[in-house]
Amino acid sequence: MHQGDKGTIALVDDEENIRETVSFALKREGYRVDVYSDGQAAWEVLEQQLADVVVLDIMMPRMDGLELCRRLRAVSESLPIIFLTSRDEEFDRVLGLELGADDYLCKPFSMRELVARIKVLFRRLALVKRGPQQDSDEQLLRVGALTLDLRRYTAHWNEKPVQLTVTEFLILNALARHPGHVKTRQHLMQEGYPHDTYVSDRTIDSHIKRLRRKMVKADPEFDVIETVYGLGYRYRQAES
Repeated sequence: MHQGDKGTIALVDDEENIRETVSFALKREGYRVDVYSDGQAAWEVLEQQLADVVVLDIMMPRMDGLELCRRLRAVSESLPIIFLTSRDEEFDRVLGLELGADDYLCKPFSMRELVARIKVLFRRLALVKRGPQQDSDEQLLRVGALTLDLRRYTAHWNEKPVQLTVTEFLILNALARHPGHVKTRQHLMQEGYPHDTYVSDRTIDSHIKRLRRKMVKADPEFDVIETVYGLGYRYRQAES
């Protein structure tokens, strides 16, 4: 496997050790990696020629990750974008995702986790480019009005698409495939971050909050993700 055979990743981070470590790991996986130390340097190249996937930090000199994400989204709505962030404030993560990022990982993060997320985004992008395909029942999870495509990591509610991040999809899948069963936050951590990444209860709660908000936007009467106080969350299949 030659470097770049799997696609091109733009890595934008002002921390040299992050650039070196992540670049080495991704090149070893067969990706071509173009590195940039700030958002402005990345934008000057990417506005001319987009990468296949962009991995970017939030806090950077000259142009931060949020502004770079905003500009990239104006060029392409489908470009996969992952945020790396050392800031734990909910505001930054929510704003980044509302600007159109596909997911985020908080520093320090597991390299296995980052590689796994990137592979999912490349796979999802390839499937979208192939266009509509006939899917077998094994590739789809249907629970009431919800349909999850387990290959494309896409969700539909009443046949209306709902744009979820990779993490939100994994958590929703964990809940929906066992309606009525309570899933603890620890279990949802393992489902949403399966590659040795530590996240807090608060992070899971934040994902659930955003997931509910997206589903309610698709259907104002959506109410099937229940909080079970002191335990976790449960997916309640809506009555037909």
